[in-house]
This record gives sequence, structure tokens and C-alpha cells, in this order.
Amino acid sequence: MSVTVPMREAEKANGHLAARVFDGPDCPADPVALVRLRAGLAGTDLAAPPVVLPDFHHKGDKEMPSSIAVATRETIRPTLTSASLNCGMALVALDIEPPSAVAVNDFYRRVRERYPYPPTYRRDLTPAEVVDCAAEGSHFAADRFGVDPQELDRVEEGGRLDIGRFGGRERARHELPWSVIQLSRIRFGTIWPSNHFIELQQVDEVLDPEAAELLGLRAGQVTLQFHGGGGSLPGELGLLFGRRKRYPAAVRAQMAAQKPLYHFGRARSLEELRLRRALYFSRECPPVERDSGEGERLMLAAAMAMNYGFAFRLSTYASLREILRRSFGTVGARLVVDSPHNTIYEEYVDGRPALVHRHNSCRVYPARAQPGHPVFGRLGRPLLLPGTSRTSSYVCVPDWEAVHGLNSTCHGAGATISDLARRGLSGPDPRGRATLRFSYSSETPVEIPQLDDRGIDDVLHILTRNRIARPVARLRPFAVLN
Repeated sequence: MSVTVPMREAEKANGHLAARVFDGPDCPADPVALVRLRAGLAGTDLAAPPVVLPDFHHKGDKEMPSSIAVATRETIRPTLTSASLNCGMALVALDIEPPSAVAVNDFYRRVRERYPYPPTYRRDLTPAEVVDCAAEGSHFAADRFGVDPQELDRVEEGGRLDIGRFGGRERARHELPWSVIQLSRIRFGTIWPSNHFIELQQVDEVLDPEAAELLGLRAGQVTLQFHGGGGSLPGELGLLFGRRKRYPAAVRAQMAAQKPLYHFGRARSLEELRLRRALYFSRECPPVERDSGEGERLMLAAAMAMNYGFAFRLSTYASLREILRRSFGTVGARLVVDSPHNTIYEEYVDGRPALVHRHNSCRVYPARAQPGHPVFGRLGRPLLLPGTSRTSSYVCVPDWEAVHGLNSTCHGAGATISDLARRGLSGPDPRGRATLRFSYSSETPVEIPQLDDRGIDDVLHILTRNRIARPVARLRPFAVLN
């Protein structure tokens, strides 16, 4: 296959599978990050070649590079993804014409009032509702925040991973520590200043009219895209099950008390205590055997983190929909897709069970995986390819060769866009457009000149050339809060 770029022969000689690297001539995979990936996968029970997707880069506070998918056969390896599972993005289609500047200003003012920064300590959930989020995910949130249950069809996995096999809600209630529950009651649904954002866009071009119609998108339509985390609970659980590179001082103090109580206080034998000490308190953050008691505990924690994250982001959607109504008048708002990009899923790889770890990459659900669905059975589940607030983004659908990338795609093109602009390969938008940027630190927005689409288009070209994804529509931003 042309996209399979083997790593050095020395690596294969040491018993490693060659990685599949999806890159291009002007945006090659970062060689330093490839070295880090090779080192991090030494001795791993790989179920398939690890996948390096476009926009591959390494953030200094993470154990492994972004934009990867790694399948293991028998072990769970939390450091192959983020400590905080279910960070994700969502796209909302609006049935309105482009709003006035006054209405846009009003919208972002109301967003800042709803989600103030610095954040408050307002309790948004009861302790029982935190457990409901962990057990029921978006199904709880739809009822709690007034979202039509039919919209859950647009959320990955329907917004809920089944924890019944682990003991259900009662097991979740027992497993969640008191301090984690209390911290997870506050700041629910919040989007803070970071690489997270709330962006208003317009459908600039429809590239696949039939698919766009099925997804409810049309030229000139206004859309809202937001990038939000999974909330407090996923990060708390991630740190309970291993020492991670990013370990803020405040959390470290909490974990100094909570973590020993959680693992040692519940140990049923000295042998179990020693095992937990080796797994969760060592500097190496070693792998956990899936088919073991600790593997069950870790997979339950991952499922609870995912469910809470789904509920968290659906509450954000519900709040933004109400703010849109107040600022823009009567608005028909429909969720197009909600997709996480830090996950650990049990999937089949080459016909056998495996654990697929995705770090800043999204799962691809091709049409053949959803037979009978009136839309996804024809198109596959929609995929988001965000650019930046200065470039276009794309809505895509799966193509037929995504399986060769472990059914994964990159979660964006931000690093590539920045790199090409820095190297002079990308420049100002030829049409001279600008994005109205709002911030939490000032009530006055500023106009940010946009860039051309060279970076995002290079990433899209890699995905289309290798038949991982194909574009449906191009979206252009006109206002953002980040």
C-alpha cells in the first residue's frame, strides 16, 4: 500500500511492527516525534502496525505524540492516549441567515456569562447526578437538559458505553471516590480559554451535494462548532490509574490523599495491594492486563470517564442552543455530529479482539459498520476536520480504505497550518477575510486576518488520497471565542 511508510529496518529487526505513516511532501511526520513513538512502543503487544496520521506532533506535557492510533492485543496502556478521556468536538447546523454583528456580540456575551472565566465553584450537579453521568452518559444528559433523545444518534456510540457488564450504576457509585464526585459537580459543560473554542461558521462550499443533503447541510448555512473537554471526572480517574507527565500541583495534593485510599484501602489481599502499587504508583505507568481484575477496574473507569464526557458535552450543546435562541431569535439547531478524540475502545482488529488507543485522533465508523441506519448506513458517521479560527474546516465522511488506518483519522490540522505558515508555505487569505475573535479577558472583540487554506487542504489531500475520508462541505469561520 502506498501510504505505508516503513520505519527503519533496524526497528523491524528488533521485533517491532513498521508504522503506517500518513503524511505528505510539505507536511512530513515530525522525525523527533517518530523517535518518541518508537521508544514508547518498545515491547508493546501490538495487534497491528501503529498508525501515524496527518498533523502528527508531540506536546511536551504528554507521554506520546498527538494524532496516533495504536492497537494492542492483551494490555491496556493508558499513556497511549490522554489522561483525560473524551475531549471532543461537535458541529451544530443552524437554520438561520448570517446574524448581524450586534447579534453575534450578544451571543458571545451570553456565553461568557453562562461559562465565566475565572470559573466559579457553582454546583451544577448533585452527587447522584454525577453517578448518573458516569453510568448513563448522554442518555442522562438528554433528559436532564432537555435534548431530544433522537439527537443522541449523532453522538458517537449513542453517547453511552454500557457498564452493565461491570456491575452497572451501583458499581459505578461504589467505584467513584468522594472527592472525585464532589469536584465533578462543578463547572459542568464549561469551555475555558485554551485550544478549546466556540466558533460560528458558514458553509462556504458544498463538495458532495447528496451527502450534504443527508446530513442537513447546505451552502450559505450557518453552523456552530465547539471543542470541549470531558470535564473533571475523566482527568481525575486518569490520574488515579497512573502517574502522568502532566500533574498539576493542586491535583497532586488531592491525589496524595485520595489515591492510596482508593487503591490500597480497597485491596482484598497483600498481593493485590502490591500489584496496585506497581501499576499505579510507579513512574513508568506500566500496562495493565485486560483479562484481569485490574483490567476490569481500568476499563470500567475508562467507560465512566467516556460517559461523563458525553454528558458534559451534551449539556454544553443544550446551553449553547438556548443562548442561540435568545441572541438570534427562533433558531432551528440540529446536532450534526459529536466526536471524541481521546479514547480507548475494545474493537476487532484483523478479526480478533484488541484495544485501540487513540490520542488526538478520531474513530471512523464506515457505512458498512452501521447497516440499516437511514443516513450513516449510506455515508458512514460524519467526521470533522477542523482547521483554525483563521482557516476553513471540513465536514467529511469515511472512505473505503479507513480500515488501513485502524479506522482512525486526525482530529484537526492546527499544527500543520501553523507549521506551513511559519515556513512561508501558507500566507494571507487571498480574499482578505477576517475572523471576529472574542476572548474571556476583554468585552471588545478584535478582527484577526485569515489565512489561505493551504495547511488544511494538505491534510485533507492526505486523507482523500489514501481513501480514509472524503469531504462533504467546507466551512469558513466568521467569529470565535477562545
